[in-house]
Amino acid sequence: GVGLALCQRLLEEDGRIHLCIACRNAQKSEDTRDLILATYPSAQVSTVEVDLGNLASVLRVARELRCRFQRLDFVYLNAGIMPNPHVNFKALCQGLLTGRLLHMLTTAEGIMTQTDRLNGDGLQEVFATNLFGHFILVRQLESLLCGNEKPSRLIWTSSSNARESAFSLSDYQHAKGQESYSSSKYATDLTSVVLNRKFNEQGLYSSVVCPGLVMSNMTYRILPIFLWKLLMPIMWLIRFFAKTYTLTPYNGAEAHVWLFKQKPEHLDALVKYHSCTSGLGKNYVEPRKIVVDEETAEKFYQKLMELENQTLERYSDLLD
Repeated sequence: GVGLALCQRLLEEDGRIHLCIACRNAQKSEDTRDLILATYPSAQVSTVEVDLGNLASVLRVARELRCRFQRLDFVYLNAGIMPNPHVNFKALCQGLLTGRLLHMLTTAEGIMTQTDRLNGDGLQEVFATNLFGHFILVRQLESLLCGNEKPSRLIWTSSSNARESAFSLSDYQHAKGQESYSSSKYATDLTSVVLNRKFNEQGLYSSVVCPGLVMSNMTYRILPIFLWKLLMPIMWLIRFFAKTYTLTPYNGAEAHVWLFKQKPEHLDALVKYHSCTSGLGKNYVEPRKIVVDEETAEKFYQKLMELENQTLERYSDLLD
């Protein structure tokens, strides 16, 4: 998916970088590494195994990374799940009748639902994997990210599906709703905003990107494969009207790579950078303002800190 395409595109930009690939499956990590080395045989590529939905795994990998590296220049926070996705065809038809179909197709607003569940840590699975595991990882890696000669960067994969209406401070894990993916991505936007306020002076900057609609393993689970094959010509046609239909992982990584080349102190912390592809296949990046309430962002951050304290108490044996 986007992760592999990103690794390949980063090496196109600078073959001297050291890539460290994090996957929850060790074999997949090695397979990905082999794919990269087949094209870039002299690249420095290492791997770590981590399940972002498992807090013990996150703490273990953070400890391993602190042992292996003295600093991290970029951390791409790209892991995500969308379990049991369902398409609301009734809402889709209503969108057609009300003229909101294109908006719904580009944001999935009102047409995508998921069935979430608790994970082994007693957390909602989507919240844990898409946001909280990343948050704990970042907090555990602060010594590698802050106080370096050059700024360090966090680049979160958010979504145009991130919506305030799907998020609630009183139910920030989204246990009571059916739009856990949208809620987790809005929570990602909130978190990035606060991290900039807390850590910019220490040389750590955070940005959020949207890869657009990319055909990946996550997307293919939404509909049966044969339906996607029937829809693909229509998808390519829609791209003339919906620039966020990037479709390929290479195109979807456009904003991630663009941020790799920017000076972070010149970026707007309240902007999400969207990968876009024109109808004729030209890739570009479109900045769009993040619609977040900064007071809500601060309150949410405090809730994350409280949950972090509970986590560290529970897994104190995994701390240095």
